[in-house]
Amino acid sequence: MKPRIAALTLGVDDLERALRFYGDGLGWKTEGIVGTEFEHGAVAFFDLQPGLILALYPRTSLAYDATLPPGPRSETEFTIGHMVASAAEVDAAMELAGRAGAKIVKPAGQTFWGGYAGYFQDLDGHLWEVLWNPHLPLPE
Repeated sequence: MKPRIAALTLGVDDLERALRFYGDGLGWKTEGIVGTEFEHGAVAFFDLQPGLILALYPRTSLAYDATLPPGPRSETEFTIGHMVASAAEVDAAMELAGRAGAKIVKPAGQTFWGGYAGYFQDLDGHLWEVLWNPHLPLPE
């Protein structure tokens, strides 16, 4: 199977609140909530980069769609990495996330591998790493 990640879907407790965090707080572009005419259909999409979207979907709807019972959250199941071009951009992104209401769980700082990174949790506890890696330049 050739890997083709096209969407990251986050289960959220309050779709309106999550929309405000990512849209208003972080300034990401969205058309807002769509699919409200369907039971378990409300969702919000954000274009992250060409070919990759972030979907916000109520946790209960996600569980229903997957035919699984809603399970307990785990803050360390995975992290989403947001790579930027410099340590200063890491600091700016972390500050923006904090102003938007994110919980800063690890302030940005030098890493053991020679980069610069920090972690925050969004309003639903999803863990984001903001990082600059001098060994992996960003594509143009």
